[in-house]
This record gives sequence, C-alpha cells and structure tokens, in this order.
Amino acid sequence: MRAAVLREYGEPLEITDVERPTPADHGVVVDVETCGICRSDWHGWQGDYEGMDLIGQILGHEPAGTVLEVGADVESVREGDRVTVPFSLADGTCPHCLAGRSNACRNAPSLGFHESVPGAFAEEVHAPWADVNAIRLPDGVSTVEMAGLGCRFMTSFHALAHRAELGAGDWVAVHGCGGVGLSAVDVASALGGNPIAIDLDAEKLELARELGAEETVDASAVEDVPAEVAAITDGGADVSVDALGIAETCRNSVACLDHFGQHVQIGLTTKEEGGFVSLPTDEMVRKEIDFLGSYGMQPTRYDEIFRMVERGRIHPDALVSRRVSIDELNDRLAAMTDYDTRGIEVITEF
Repeated sequence: MRAAVLREYGEPLEITDVERPTPADHGVVVDVETCGICRSDWHGWQGDYEGMDLIGQILGHEPAGTVLEVGADVESVREGDRVTVPFSLADGTCPHCLAGRSNACRNAPSLGFHESVPGAFAEEVHAPWADVNAIRLPDGVSTVEMAGLGCRFMTSFHALAHRAELGAGDWVAVHGCGGVGLSAVDVASALGGNPIAIDLDAEKLELARELGAEETVDASAVEDVPAEVAAITDGGADVSVDALGIAETCRNSVACLDHFGQHVQIGLTTKEEGGFVSLPTDEMVRKEIDFLGSYGMQPTRYDEIFRMVERGRIHPDALVSRRVSIDELNDRLAAMTDYDTRGIEVITEF
C-alpha cells in the first residue's frame, strides 16, 4: 500500500509502498478514505517532540474510513462499518480508562507518533484495542467531516465543554486561528459563549467571524493584545485558549483573563520553547486564574459532538478548505511552516 514515511526531519516525506497492516486479535484494519493534515503532524515532521524518535514513522492521526479486517477478539465493529480512530489511543484497562478518561490512557501511545502504531497517511491503518478505539460514524457525519473533526474539533470541544467551566455569555478569547483555533471559535459559539478571535491574518479572522466570533483582534495592528481584549470585554475574558503554542500566545492568553478566569492550553510548543513557557505566576495567584491543559477527547463522549454536527450546531465541513491527494502532502506541510494554510486540509486520495 502507499504511505508517507518520515525519513529525515524537515525533509519531504517519502511517498512509497509499504507492507499493509494485519489486525491484532484486539484490532481492526481500516481502509483510510480521509485523513486530516494537522499541525501536530507538522511538529512531528519538524522533530519538535523531544525524546520522540519518529524517523521511519508513518504520521497522520485524523483518519476516517471503512473497516476491512477484524481481529478475532473484537466485538464492537465489523467489516464494512464506517469508523474513525482517535489520535489519543487507549487500551481500556488503565485507571484513567476505567474512570472514563481514556484520552489520557497510561498505556497506549498516540496514533502516528510511535513505531507500534503507524499513522494514517496511508491507504490503510491499524486500530489497536478496537473495542475502545474504532468508533462507528453516524449516518449524518461524512468521512470528510470526521477528518475535520479528528483531532482539532475534538480537542477544542473537550477543552471548552469538559475542561473549562464555560457559561452562557462568557467571553472566550481564542489566540491563533489555525484549524484548532477556528474549531474553538465554532465550539465556543455553539456552547453559548462570545468568542473573540485573535490572529495576524485577515482572512483567518474573517473566517472566524463567519464561524461565530463576536469580535476579532488583528494582533499585527495593536500594541497590546491583552489590553485590547480587556477593552472589548470590560475587564478581561472569562476563558482564554492558546491554540498555537508559542510563548507569546500562551502569555497573552493568560494576561487577557479577568479575575477567576480560565486559561486552556491546546497548542503544543515548537523547538524554540521546547515545552516550557514562563508565566506571570504572581499575577495568576492574585487573580485566582486557572491554567488547564486539554488533550484529545474520550470516545465515550463522541456522541455529544456527533449530535451537534448532525443538527448543524458546529460546522467542520465549513472549515475543510482543501481536499488533496497524498502526493500533495509535502507541499501542504511546507505551507504550515509559513502559516500559509486556512482552515483544515484533508487528504481524500491515496
């Protein structure tokens, strides 16, 4: 089968033939119809994840498709089922899984980011522990929409619906309007919040308005982003999301909060930050600000977001800006280096 293999960090992935997967007794093989191209893939391609050796790896972690083969012990799905596979895989047995928090499984690696779980930039992908990780798609959600939901919408939804205490009418500042940031704008609006979209790109800010942003801030046109947010909200945001992961957006997100505000970190850092960002901790203490991390979303709660898609409350299809073939993947990853992408791009041809 054809797949995109990482041979050297920062160099084009090798589009080549590799051996097709066979299912473990607990797994299934999925014919990949669509796979989103995510900034997390870009981070992996750049070698940003310290201590993670991805050379020789097939990246890609936002797949949707049809089950081709089923392992002997799998009970929840069968051949021909339309499914998705979460990037935050789980084995279903660890304490976090048993407590309903399988997105933070102690034992399972992330799809596409460990040699034991090759990713979905390929014609087929293996989903281990399929009774936990192969999630059937409802008829009202297409595979293209699911690739858009994949990591970015699911992560944003979990961040705002489950991690933050977002109330009706709350001001929600979203720093960075890439795929995950625009997803957060859409989700925040659907949940009754008042999103403020913050970015350097006028086109992305316009798309944010179309998705429900009440206000936008062009960070290239103002001297002090937190002060601008405070002026819009008459004191500061109730919830703020760093959807990019660089030091500036993280600190701006914390600084733009009102007393008792909640910062949610979604974006992962680059090599420059190396996983560490200095923060105004004294100010956070005085204002009783919460700093929350958010990672993926447990599949047991996917029905929540599926229902919102089916009823037109959130709009992953509106964010799918480009459908490409696997042969265009390297160009699209390179475009991310200069932030030259809009919305969510999806591979639909392998």
